[in-house]
This record gives sequence, structure tokens and C-alpha cells, in this order.
Amino acid sequence: MKLGFIGLGNMASAMIGGMLKKGLVSSQDIIGSDVSEAGRTKAAEQFGIDTGEDNKKVAAEADILFFAVKPIFLSQVLAEIADVVKENTVMVSIVAGKSIDFMKQGMGGKSRKIIRCMPNTPALVGEGCTGVCASESVTKEEMSQALSLLESFGVAQEVPERLMDAVVAVSGSAPAYVFLFIEAMADAAVAEGMPRNQAYTFAAQTVLGSAKMVLETGKHPGELKDMVCSPGGTTIDAVKVLEQKGFRAAVMDAMEACAEKSRNL
Repeated sequence: MKLGFIGLGNMASAMIGGMLKKGLVSSQDIIGSDVSEAGRTKAAEQFGIDTGEDNKKVAAEADILFFAVKPIFLSQVLAEIADVVKENTVMVSIVAGKSIDFMKQGMGGKSRKIIRCMPNTPALVGEGCTGVCASESVTKEEMSQALSLLESFGVAQEVPERLMDAVVAVSGSAPAYVFLFIEAMADAAVAEGMPRNQAYTFAAQTVLGSAKMVLETGKHPGELKDMVCSPGGTTIDAVKVLEQKGFRAAVMDAMEACAEKSRNL
């Protein structure tokens, strides 16, 4: 099985690293292309894979072909490689906002095996979250194989394509919201006298531990929140201020804006 990557940026590197670390493929099984010489060199040195600038070569050789380019370049890439992709090649796109139908049209309207997914940057540390959907021509076995590859760097779950814009909002772009939250908590701790590096450690570990409680206990986030809010205690006063400032509404509005942008890319 030959894996091809068109685009060798941070997300592609996270995916390749996860697959190699889990032993799902070897470096000899992966070929990649990128317009950036620095990107090609970095991937070749880091993973020992064959890299170059010829997208057609990658597309012609791959059994599973990953598209990891910016949305504005996808049409150009599809037009370039349309005539060389093998009929049974599974095409996996991580390009935000571009539908399965967009991929089909970019390949000349031909029936193709297309999987659309949206990973996020925590994939860089093996803790990604990826939403996945597929065209009708993708078999259950092919979908299972793709999920196995995507699970090598985190959680991957199948969703209907109509929810992919929600996936962008709740996981694809969401690390940025979390980083803002961590930064804000650390700033407040610094204002209280805590050293900056220690403040980042305390804030980040608290977010990590809280997320783990949601995933591992199965309890509703509201129930977990109530467990921290002792009667007459410090936490409930902090929660009151967050509610007064519209914390939850602001997050929901931000995600709505994100999903809308995704729909219009």
C-alpha cells in the first residue's frame, strides 16, 4: 500500500508521524510533494520518505492519496492530477470547507473514492480529533482502513457530511479558542503574582485534566462543574462573573461564525 501526500506542512507531518509511530506503514510506503523546498527537505529528513515537487508523480503512485493543501489551491491541484489518479485510489482530503462534490467536480465529475476529513493541530502531539465522511463509492473496508490511519494521531469518528462545518467549529478551529482561554487564565495568575511559565503550566494542566474528566467519567460537563462549585465558595463567584460577561454565549457565537466561514470557503 502506497500513501501519497500532496502538501507536507504541519498537519501532513503530524499525520505521517502518527502513522509511522504506530507502525501502520513504513517510510518506504510514503511519497510526498510540496511547493516549498524547505517543506520537502524537512519531511524527507524527519521521516525518511521520498519527496519531490511533482504532484502528478505522487498522485499516480498512491493507493491512498492525501490532500493537505490550502483551500485556495485545491482546484489547481485537482485539475493537475485528474488524469493520472488510478481508478481505485482512495482520495483523502483534509482541506477545510471543500465538499466531496467539490472534489468530484475538480476531478472532472468522475465517480471517485473520496474521503473528506477535518483533523486539528493537537494531532501534532498525538491527541488530534478528526471528523470523517465519505462518498458513496468508498467501501466499508476502505473507510475502516482510513479511520485506522487517522486514529494513529488521535480520535477519528465518522460523521455525515452535513455536519462537517460543525466539526470545523467544534474541533478543527477550536484549539485556538482553548489557547486563548489558557493564555487568559495565565495572564490573570501572573497578575496575582505567579511566574509566567508556572502560570502556563497550571492553566494548561487544568484544561488537560478537566477534558480528561469529561472523556473518562462520562459525566455531563454541568455535573462536573457543580462538583467544583462548593456552596458559598470561590468557584461559584467566578462562574457568576463568566455568566455575567456572556462567556457561553460568546463561545457559541464564535463557533457559529466559524461554521459559517467554513460553509463559504
